[in-house]
Amino acid sequence: MLRLLSSERAYIRAWQERAAHIEKQLLDKVRRRERVSKNVAVIHEQRLTFGERVSDKLAEVAGSWNFIFAFGLTLGIWILVNTIAYLHHWDKYPYILLNLMLSMLAAIQAPVIMMSQHRQEDRDRLRAEHDYEVNLKAEIEIQQLHQKLDELRDRQWNDLLTLQKQQIDLLQAQLALLRGQAENSRDG
Repeated sequence: MLRLLSSERAYIRAWQERAAHIEKQLLDKVRRRERVSKNVAVIHEQRLTFGERVSDKLAEVAGSWNFIFAFGLTLGIWILVNTIAYLHHWDKYPYILLNLMLSMLAAIQAPVIMMSQHRQEDRDRLRAEHDYEVNLKAEIEIQQLHQKLDELRDRQWNDLLTLQKQQIDLLQAQLALLRGQAENSRDG
């Protein structure tokens, strides 16, 4: 149990380091105005080896309805031919050779399907990392927009205050002129 916990802690630390690295790279990309979006499926396909491609194709075929129907038909024909054969039964009931072949097929298919599932996890992990990058970029862009809007609002307030001060100064100058004219008319 402790070994499992320590491996989980190591995984979390590794992800935190990777996230910090992603954030640093992303900030550089944002400054350079580069795109962050990628086609994760293409990236994953480029990383696959020949054996991984073969096992994915085998898992795709073995997990299809066509395979199930074809395999069921083959098994039915095998049993039918061996049951009603007139001259030679190469696999008499209880079909030991057929059971051997089915066991070998299962022994090969299970690891191939598991390998394919493992690659699906890798693809999902790559997709999650990409989603993290895109979300982080969106968050950074939104923060920058908020900052620009705040600066714009502050500038507008300052402009408005300056304009208001000019208007007050003009009104005071007009008041002074009016007072001066009123005093001149009383004196004169």
